Amino acid sequence: MSKEKPSEFKPYHHPAGGWGAAGATAKVLMEQSVLVKGSRGLLAMNQPGGFKCPSCAFPDPDHRKTLEFCENGAKALAHEATKARVTRDFFARHTVTELMQKSDYWLEMQGRLTEPMRYDAATDKYVPVAWDDAFAMIGRHLQALDSPHLAEFYTSGRTANETAFLYSIFVREFGTNNFPDCSNMCHEPTSRGLPPAIGVGKGTIVMADFEHAEAIFVIGQNTGTNSPRMMTNLVEARKRGVPIVLINPMPERALIRFTEPQDVLQMATFGSTPISSEFVHVRIGGDLAIFKGMMRALFEAEEQGERVLDLEFIARHTAGLDALRADVMGCSWAEITKVSGVSEEQIRRVAEIYKRSKATIICYGMGLTQHHEGSRLLQQLANLLLLRGNFGKPGAGIAPIRGHSNVQGDRTVGIDEKPTQIYLDRVRDAFGFEPPRAHGHHVVEAVEAMEAGTARVFIGMGGNFIRAVPDTDRSYDAMRSLDLTVGIATKLNRGHLVHGKDALILPVVARSEIIRTAAGEQFVTIEDAMANVTASRGVFEPVSEHVLPETEIVCRMAMATLPHSKTKWAEYMVDYGPIRDKIAEVYPEIYADFSEKIKNPKGFHLDIPPRRLVWTTPNGKANFLVFPGLEVNPVVADPAMLRLATIRSHDQYNTTIYSNSDRYRGVYNNRLVIFMNQDDMKDRGLESGAVIGLETYSDDGVRRYVDGLTVIDYPMSRGAIAGYYPELNPLMPLGFFDEISGTPAAKSVPVKVVASVASAVPIRIAG
Repeated sequence: MSKEKPSEFKPYHHPAGGWGAAGATAKVLMEQSVLVKGSRGLLAMNQPGGFKCPSCAFPDPDHRKTLEFCENGAKALAHEATKARVTRDFFARHTVTELMQKSDYWLEMQGRLTEPMRYDAATDKYVPVAWDDAFAMIGRHLQALDSPHLAEFYTSGRTANETAFLYSIFVREFGTNNFPDCSNMCHEPTSRGLPPAIGVGKGTIVMADFEHAEAIFVIGQNTGTNSPRMMTNLVEARKRGVPIVLINPMPERALIRFTEPQDVLQMATFGSTPISSEFVHVRIGGDLAIFKGMMRALFEAEEQGERVLDLEFIARHTAGLDALRADVMGCSWAEITKVSGVSEEQIRRVAEIYKRSKATIICYGMGLTQHHEGSRLLQQLANLLLLRGNFGKPGAGIAPIRGHSNVQGDRTVGIDEKPTQIYLDRVRDAFGFEPPRAHGHHVVEAVEAMEAGTARVFIGMGGNFIRAVPDTDRSYDAMRSLDLTVGIATKLNRGHLVHGKDALILPVVARSEIIRTAAGEQFVTIEDAMANVTASRGVFEPVSEHVLPETEIVCRMAMATLPHSKTKWAEYMVDYGPIRDKIAEVYPEIYADFSEKIKNPKGFHLDIPPRRLVWTTPNGKANFLVFPGLEVNPVVADPAMLRLATIRSHDQYNTTIYSNSDRYRGVYNNRLVIFMNQDDMKDRGLESGAVIGLETYSDDGVRRYVDGLTVIDYPMSRGAIAGYYPELNPLMPLGFFDEISGTPAAKSVPVKVVASVASAVPIRIAG
């Protein structure tokens, strides 16, 4: 936010995608000085024989084009392939205290890490360390713990299957199930909420289903920013006349109108496609009321003699319909409309769209999962689909649009703080040690353990844990109390600066780079959001001769920590084929013949039983599950309360900030903004451009406050506001989470506007 780049709000009225996306792609390649190299990499990204995008988890189409990437995928690659370097000279110039004053964007722009570094307390700087010495330090700290449960082992979604699997084996052989994972903060309600309903914590569709759907619902998900390649599927569906219903507390540009960058005619004529046929402007937390309103409309139509419910499907495959009907019919339309903020007329109209469709896909994102009752909310979504038999047939099913590439795969191959006993038995039989049986820590529990002194070591396999978690000040203090923190990463981030007494930064070979070992060139595998597993082979030379593949780092940590282990760490470190054989041994139902199946250039789908109308629930049925009432978040009585949703900008991926702008929402060079409904502004005497503070409603006696926020007049639903993550994480109490999954309720933080005492970046309001 420098003087050369003034802060501005200028509404974006153009279609998403199109020339804006093409220009942004070219710009980021030039900014990172990789126009030629990056262009070559983009030709190999998401292609057979190439590497999987390091950004989102959306699947590749069945019929691939020459170019299979989006604007944000290009940004991720450009920042990974950048010419900028963070060397020992960089660390010699900067103390950690100095670096803590820099923005997340500034840290990101410094470039790739090139060699292992160790924190030196005497100078407050990171200094070079030999790899052998780094592993020896990790081994000493872990061996010195009174209990293996005093260590926390974090995993980021970009970790490949082979690495994640070995990481889970290393940690369990060490003796704990403490696996706080990035999925704890996003789609864990999918993993925990859906199995009691449909038997699996994953989506049930494949890409071909978009071609057969007669209606598509997109709920709580900003597709054009978080999964831009999905826009192609939505554009093609709209061209076929398929209704697309968008349910969200704020309109998103890409779901209003979109230009397909690879459509030559649209690009040449500056054409575009309208996407949503119906926009439902729901209040934050009002989705449950809409779902129950739709179900009530279906039950009422059935009572009036219409054949609406799929009674044959329900009788054969489900249980619990009567209890669900009683619950839904007990919710009055007055209550439904009050909680949702949506009229009865519109809810009935949307229900009619659903009723007419013989095959419906419901897609959702963190706008549903990050609520206080996110897991149970998803169960109601499953109820809605079950009423019309929308499983196990072309064009129908539930589709969680996962974020990080391979976040789903990590869970599949063992990164789970609550492993099943069957899995643990198979680990015992395959590796010859008795794994721990007690549940471990998820993210919130890991931070609480740090605070309590019952965690002393933190190892982060990728990601930016400390910047992503809630309650920033409290979490920073907890992390700084540790004896050792280890960051395994490609880029410098805040997590390396908020560290323990001892700290290591271990640089890794990136997804787009070639993995070479003593056994030759290796590849890894990735599972996408629709359970398709494909090979990923980097095409660039590694950034430095001093970086190591993640799999080797895991193996060498294990060898340094477990000197008497019988696991073949030295073999797995150089040859990834035997790792895949062990995955197949532990997961025979889904990974049988792994090494053969992965030879298919398009990969292979893991078995998802609901696609076959098989329900792996205790009663062998899909279950209608009752969630009484209409509220998914605790009620705050104060009428001045607003519900804050933390969101990502278009130039952001998780905690990675590519720029301080958000093109589609019209914000330039400023991230300390709040999007607010005009009526909510008037109630508080505010105008666009006003500077405010926000304070959290909390009953734990802690004041959580963020100051210097500029208000932007934006078409939010009444009572809802939005602002950027992670800047607003200080407002989110650590204890405000979904009890079933442990996922922080980042989409519904209760806050109030208070006077600002801080100076803010002046912002020019245009249009």
